[in-house]
Amino acid sequence: MDFLDQLNSTQREAVTHTEGPSLIVAGAGSGKTRVLTYRIAYLLQQGVPAGSILALTFTNKAAREMKERITKLVQAKDARYLWMGTFHSVCAKLLRSHADLLGFTSDFSIYDTTDMKSLLKSICKERGLDEKIYKPAAVLGRISMAKNNHISPAQYVKNTELLRQDREARMYELPTIYEQYQARLLAANAMDFDDLLLNMLQLLDAFPEVREQLQQRFRYVLVDEYQDTNYVQYLLVSKLAEPQNNICVVGDDAQSIYSFRGADIRNILNFRQRYANAVIFKLERNYRSTQNIVNAANSLIHKNLNQIEKNVYSENAQGQLLTLQSYMDDRAEANGVAESIKRLRGVNYDNIAVLYRTNAQSRAFEGELRKRNIPYRIYGGTSFYQRKEIKDALGYFRLAVNPRDNEALLRIVAFPGRGIGETTMKKVTTNAVEHHRCYLDVMRTPEDSQLDVNAATQKKIRAFAQQIDELGMLSDQMDAFTFAEHVLRVTGVQTALAMDRTQEGIDRAQNVQELLSAIHEFVLQRESEGIDYTPITDFLSEVSLQTDQDENLQDTTERVTLMTVHAAKGLEFPIVYIVGMEENLFPSQFCVKPSEIEEERRLLYVAITRAMEQCHLSLARQRFRNGSVTFASPSRFLNDIDRRYMEIVRETQSSYQSAPSFQRSLSSLMNNRVPAFQDISSVAKTSISRVPTNTTTPVSGSSAPIDATTWKTGDRVSHRVFGCGVVQRVYHDSVTENDKIEISFDVVGTKTLLLSHAKLEPIT
Repeated sequence: MDFLDQLNSTQREAVTHTEGPSLIVAGAGSGKTRVLTYRIAYLLQQGVPAGSILALTFTNKAAREMKERITKLVQAKDARYLWMGTFHSVCAKLLRSHADLLGFTSDFSIYDTTDMKSLLKSICKERGLDEKIYKPAAVLGRISMAKNNHISPAQYVKNTELLRQDREARMYELPTIYEQYQARLLAANAMDFDDLLLNMLQLLDAFPEVREQLQQRFRYVLVDEYQDTNYVQYLLVSKLAEPQNNICVVGDDAQSIYSFRGADIRNILNFRQRYANAVIFKLERNYRSTQNIVNAANSLIHKNLNQIEKNVYSENAQGQLLTLQSYMDDRAEANGVAESIKRLRGVNYDNIAVLYRTNAQSRAFEGELRKRNIPYRIYGGTSFYQRKEIKDALGYFRLAVNPRDNEALLRIVAFPGRGIGETTMKKVTTNAVEHHRCYLDVMRTPEDSQLDVNAATQKKIRAFAQQIDELGMLSDQMDAFTFAEHVLRVTGVQTALAMDRTQEGIDRAQNVQELLSAIHEFVLQRESEGIDYTPITDFLSEVSLQTDQDENLQDTTERVTLMTVHAAKGLEFPIVYIVGMEENLFPSQFCVKPSEIEEERRLLYVAITRAMEQCHLSLARQRFRNGSVTFASPSRFLNDIDRRYMEIVRETQSSYQSAPSFQRSLSSLMNNRVPAFQDISSVAKTSISRVPTNTTTPVSGSSAPIDATTWKTGDRVSHRVFGCGVVQRVYHDSVTENDKIEISFDVVGTKTLLLSHAKLEPIT
């Protein structure tokens, strides 16, 4: 059967229009991956050599699945020659062929986040900088941001805006740190993630012959998730596609949610400006979700101003309305969601996801699910390749093939113990920096650099260096599995792990055996693809460029999924719970600019469109955050969802009773009245902290009624938490009936409270 028959008319047009620039705007659930896959299969069917096609994705998993589907579609044995993978993996592969032009060797290391932070921490420590100000994560974030915007150390020191931001953060030394960081990476024959892209761009700019060679090789360039590309990725794609500009980008501006990683939504919004003759295809039929879910998501995202107009629709069943339920606090919310999951009958746990805005929200849900023996998995936990024993083993492999890899050396020199202590290594690192040598070079010939250690220590460090050098000579004589097994045996790693008979030690030893199994499977997979020899460097590249989804989806046990909305992108579940729908949480309290609010709205759009059959939203009226309880108000985004597609679920008698004004504010959402976030946003910022109360005795009896006419300016009142104070102002809101009162308290200062919550008593 012709595979084109499996496409709708718009999909078919997008697949068969292969010449010139094209933008495929793919709405949620519209078959984006199928179109991209079929387009490549169509090119192969038309006689285009596989090696002339470059397809860039954002996960290795997506690349693997697409390649497998393409092979089945066209029975093309040469599909393995497709240049298909993530930006970082493709750039790493190309750079290894031209590394010498940039001052690296083909065996350069790729530093992960741990390595990067460790190196930055060392630089800051050497410069005597305050570690509370120059936190490795913060410094790394600033440097990464500069790299994503194609700003070199030399350009950084001339950028007044960046320097101003550094002054505000009291990081005056950041330009120098950036410069030293890059110098140390080069000296270590290493690149970080951002360098893979930046150095590739430098290669294209500085060496026209390489650029022309690659442009002639890649006659067709395709990019998945184009809305997630940053400025450097945009430049890379543009240069590689020249001069024929047979470039096809696929994406959805409504799902652009990674600006914190450098993604620039303007890349997709302005595609027609970059390519005036571009053809636009809009995939608007959603095959994933029910009509109610699609319509609700549309009503939300249409509130954004900056977007490509499209009308996503579904021909699936009408389906259930979205539900919205409020709870007394975050514990009650977790309890309610867990109970709801427990009541589901005949539903596979794999079909259920709980999505939240921040990782910190997962704790309460974990506890409630455990109470009910409901199995779950959390995305974003410690990955297999980030475990200490695994990083130790990989460190040996890295140092053997790249003896200039200082971070790998520091990681493994003390395991197993060989009598080389921290004091000795401090002397080695200081000496190496002073003499502009790598650490292993100093350890090879400590006498040449006059290293201040005794004869016994010199013998130990020379023996270590000799062992690493001997392993390095074997690295290109054995395949990855044979070499890895040899290294772990001769270095004593396996013996040291085997000697620890505690449960933790046994687990570590089993993890290292699992690593060997992974390497063995990697070698066998390459053999099945016709690759006779797989060096350890190929496996190291594969591991260093793993993404979160590549890791997390390996677990096949039936479990409820807990994850942030960011992590959920690209996934789908029949039943989705979106929790914490409160102002200052979703949207985040850190988002204030219109562009930031629009991205938060896109984030909720992504969350809703993960659902196939049911979508349940919830919020808490108060939440424990940052050490105290805070009042919460409904998210402004709830008011953006058309009331025809969402219903409020009333709390049962067994639940915490809802305050009347809070329920009225929710009801106002459904009646398209003034957004609730405008009415009680000030309360959302009010923290409840236990403070001493004034000794003045309040009038006995019940709390005063919650009516704005009860109180007037100047009244002396008592609050059970904040103590005594004087009424400054009373607000009566006839629209939402959220009456408020402003009180100057004797101890904690001025607070604005909801009268429905305040429970004030008059003082006479």
